[in-house]
Amino acid sequence: MPLDYSQIPSPCYVLEESRLLENLGLMRYVQEKSGGHIILALKGFSMYSTFPLVKEYLHGATASSLNEARLIVEEMGCKAHTYVPAFKPEEFDEILAYSSHISFNSMSQYALYKERVKAHSEYVSMGLRINPQYAEVATEMYNPCVPGSRLGITREQLGNTLPEGIEGLHFHTMCENDSYVLERTLVHVEEKFGDLLKSDQVKWLNMGGGHLMTRDGYNLEHLIKQIQRLRDTYNVEVILEPGSAVAWETGILRTKVLDIVDAQGINVAILDTSFAAHMPDTLEMPYKPRIKGAYQSEMPDKHNYRMGGMTCLAGDFMGDYAFDEALKVGDTIVFEDMIHYTMVKTTTFNGVGLPAIGIWKTNGEFYLHKSFGFEVFKAKL
Repeated sequence: MPLDYSQIPSPCYVLEESRLLENLGLMRYVQEKSGGHIILALKGFSMYSTFPLVKEYLHGATASSLNEARLIVEEMGCKAHTYVPAFKPEEFDEILAYSSHISFNSMSQYALYKERVKAHSEYVSMGLRINPQYAEVATEMYNPCVPGSRLGITREQLGNTLPEGIEGLHFHTMCENDSYVLERTLVHVEEKFGDLLKSDQVKWLNMGGGHLMTRDGYNLEHLIKQIQRLRDTYNVEVILEPGSAVAWETGILRTKVLDIVDAQGINVAILDTSFAAHMPDTLEMPYKPRIKGAYQSEMPDKHNYRMGGMTCLAGDFMGDYAFDEALKVGDTIVFEDMIHYTMVKTTTFNGVGLPAIGIWKTNGEFYLHKSFGFEVFKAKL
């Protein structure tokens, strides 16, 4: 059922419930066929109003901070798989209370906190994040295996045996990749850490996120074979923690045109949103977001526009797009695939208001989950 934009405020992130259900159903299939466990990475998708639904399909969630771990417990009703590059001593006991698994980024972090884990009133499984020194990630900012990376322990730092109490190994080297990249990555993981995986001490292998299994053309059966082989070879629980894949193509950012200006021969449509504040990944990654009903580049004999954000940042724009009809003030502009990683990175830079958040339900009704006003901006300062 098409979205009725007259029901939706602007700007607003709108998750389409039916599309989320499709993604979750696909992930359930992978779990059932492979025997692996898929958990949600909150750093990619933290829309907690959907957590009760997510919990029906997936095996929980993973956190990268105290706040995320607490959100998982309070809104999903389960404990978190928690990894933080460096834990804050004053937060660690609280993180333990919210966690079923703890992965340490370094041997020094393990040494600092292992006794606190053992003394905790409830059992928490300890693991180490490893660095296989191989990743097929084009953008260096997102590559955890660049020389000098602070993320993960190399084999040289580990020695011949695992430290006391370590039950799992965790690597995260993927970034919106497919199962063939995973297969090539596993060659390096097993070459460097395979003997440790065969140890009776290891109970689980967490392969991190970046497995974009909900993208069109992804070979699910090949992914299932990778998981099955690992389980059979090493007799371990295999865990995947995607963020993007859960919310991939599940929703949009609805915006509207506030003004159209002639910028030295370039038509600029200034919107009631911001690339810098509301879509920062488009500038960081960078990538060009799709606009529904538009051509994604300048076209002859079409109406061409640069999209301008509403902040004072000179670089808060995205160009160029073409439309069959000329734009006018008040027109709706819809940015597609804006649910994963976008909502979790928003800011109130320049005092701009955050977009509202809503769900287009399967019954064809719009539900406004949350809107934001001055107090949200003020509370941060």
